Amino acid sequence: MTLIETSTLDVQSLRSDFPILSTKIHGDKPLVYLDNAATTQRPRSVIDVMTTAYEEQYANVHRGIHWLSELSTDLYENARESIQCFINARRSHEIIFTSGTTASINLVARSWGDANVGQGDEILLTEMEHHSNLIPWHQLAQRTGCTIKFVPLTDDGLLVLDALDDLFSERTKLVSVVAVSNVLGTINPLETIIRRAHDAGALVLVDAAQSVPHSVTDVQKLDADFLAFSGHKMLGPSGIGALYGRESLLEAMPPFLGGGSMIHSADLDGFKPADLPAKFEAGTPPIVPALGMAAAVQYLEKVGLEAVHQHEHELTRKAHQVLQQSDEVRLLGPSPSEKAGIVSFVVEGVQANDLAMVLDEQGVAVRAGHHCAMPLHARMGVSASARASFYFYNTLEEVEKLGEALQAALRIFRR
Repeated sequence: MTLIETSTLDVQSLRSDFPILSTKIHGDKPLVYLDNAATTQRPRSVIDVMTTAYEEQYANVHRGIHWLSELSTDLYENARESIQCFINARRSHEIIFTSGTTASINLVARSWGDANVGQGDEILLTEMEHHSNLIPWHQLAQRTGCTIKFVPLTDDGLLVLDALDDLFSERTKLVSVVAVSNVLGTINPLETIIRRAHDAGALVLVDAAQSVPHSVTDVQKLDADFLAFSGHKMLGPSGIGALYGRESLLEAMPPFLGGGSMIHSADLDGFKPADLPAKFEAGTPPIVPALGMAAAVQYLEKVGLEAVHQHEHELTRKAHQVLQQSDEVRLLGPSPSEKAGIVSFVVEGVQANDLAMVLDEQGVAVRAGHHCAMPLHARMGVSASARASFYFYNTLEEVEKLGEALQAALRIFRR
């Protein structure tokens, strides 16, 4: 992996690390992969780490006293330490491996929520939340009788922070907020939200699925109480994610899942839970995916997240320019200066799925639908949108290709 000596990435060199990016589809069309908010691609180094683990290092962890099990255990816990350092957590046992952001949020809702939230208490969300940061709190409300409130949005997709004065109350227990909207690309002011929440006596959970892979995350600086993210959105494998939790909170929370590994002792009358982090990692954990996620972290650290963020900002600005060339296209969300590398759009009179299919025929992969954010689309006055989402291995030429493919699609639909 080679970078040029300025803050600008040598994207072509980086692309050579990703075998799938050389794929051609529909005959001879180079793949233009612009669906990174859904999932990212993997560099060869991540693939190799996982292959080596399965071929030479694999055994169950924290169970055997044989050489292979001890090796696998060391690698697994080293992976946890890599994640700890990546987000600057204080201690490695504040990192709980889960199957992804969805599982991490559900863990908090079930464990912390059931133990601390009751009838009449309040959970504060925003109108831009992914279903994974909406449904678990609806389920908590069904179980406990708590109330869910929402921070409203402006028409251009920014949070109305002035509404916080009326939304916070002495019954507010938790604010659960997305760092970056997976539809609008909006970068939310986490520091302000977290400070306001703590001043009101509430905890904060950050859905960082769309932020951790793209910009520097420091949970100590943020002062977040919980933070969740996924491996597959940051060059790692699917089926692995992490929950950061403040140690004192995790210590006080009851286990969510029961079974092997999460107990210190058990008899016919009951059990004593294990210490952190094992208390929340029942069953055989995602051993090799954890190693793959750690390898992805190492790759991102070499690339540099500040450079990643800068490059994606350039791609986003370019995307706004090329997509706004037609009056038929409506962009969702704020200006490029206030958003990450996500650009969702609708075309008047054209279904998003139809548009995505025509773009795909020209080699351009975007997502179409409600992107697991139906309430947000309703707020924006549409049922679905097309979404182009970028990562550091995308190029300005690919963004131009998106614009050309869109113009070609418009010509087809006009006929």
